[in-house]
Amino acid sequence: MIDVAIVGAGPAGARAAYALARAGARVTIFDASHPREKPCGGGVTGRALSLVGDAIDAETFPRTVIRRARFAPDAIVSLEDDGLGTALIVASRAAFDAALLDRAISAGARLVRARVTDIVARRDSVAIDTAMGRSTADFVVGADGANSLVRRRLVSPFRRDQLSIATGYFAHGATSDEIAIEVTAQPAGYIWSFPRPDHLAIGICAQADAGIGAAALRARTAAWIDATGIARGARLAPYSWPIPSLSVGDFERLPLAGDRWALVGDAAGLVDPITREGIFFALASGGWIADVLSTGAYPLRAYVQQVNDEAVPELRRAAQLKAGFFRPIFIRHLLHALRRSAAVRAVMADLVAGRQTYAHLKWRLVKTLEIGLAWRVFTA
Repeated sequence: MIDVAIVGAGPAGARAAYALARAGARVTIFDASHPREKPCGGGVTGRALSLVGDAIDAETFPRTVIRRARFAPDAIVSLEDDGLGTALIVASRAAFDAALLDRAISAGARLVRARVTDIVARRDSVAIDTAMGRSTADFVVGADGANSLVRRRLVSPFRRDQLSIATGYFAHGATSDEIAIEVTAQPAGYIWSFPRPDHLAIGICAQADAGIGAAALRARTAAWIDATGIARGARLAPYSWPIPSLSVGDFERLPLAGDRWALVGDAAGLVDPITREGIFFALASGGWIADVLSTGAYPLRAYVQQVNDEAVPELRRAAQLKAGFFRPIFIRHLLHALRRSAAVRAVMADLVAGRQTYAHLKWRLVKTLEIGLAWRVFTA
């Protein structure tokens, strides 16, 4: 029976722990803070929910079902259920993460509420140091996010150019059933408002090396809140957090695993460079490493191959499109197309819901729009 230590109890770590424990592994999760509210939008797509349907019921934790997406100022995309299942929910991350973690513990995983201070990979085991002492395991899974200690100790930390800054406010006392998004060229990124059950998560995301600090970005968010009136009267609580945002070259040489370790989710860099959405591939990669390790051996080549086959092509394509996506001319043409064309609104709805891949995005726009409008969007 394999003995696995998982550092981090977010979606990636909890998913890996649940699947491994059900397969009969001895699993210990190390995390001093989860479940907690996380500074992100909190959007969970239907395809992400489908990965955890065996573990949790989406009806059992607080969430907001999103009916539409508003692309500022006045382009509205419907996200109503079209028979393919719920397109998008926004979950309380504290509640969503707690549901996943509770199921992992119910399946037999053990939770150690302690912060890991060091990781030492040896020839025959891995040592995990916390304030409570040293533990050993056959294998360690790094599911500890953008600031991953496992990554820092066993590979290398993310460079500044590999990170985005997500910063903004939780607006307590305000909520909605729509998300609001404004794509910006300077800085290249977007401002968002995602409604959680009892507050709005409002923020901006931009590359960490863009020359704009968190304070200036948060001021930009505050100005947007004032201009839109989106959280009038709400109590604003500030937040900031790093998110991996990798380049095409980064995705071609991801450090994913070694003799006694593997990285999953944000710690592995498996985040969409355009939307900065990471929950789907966090859950997926947690399941993939569990499937590999539950064989009782360490066929890590299989895990690396699965990530490279099923995650990297989509994420690499997003990285290729990223620079053009935030160009003013593309933003202008896209918003014009969203206002004029039901077909392009359907494409955008599928993109928001995680059903539309980047690989076929431009050609679907060409096929569904009238020629003149399609050509302007496609060439932009």
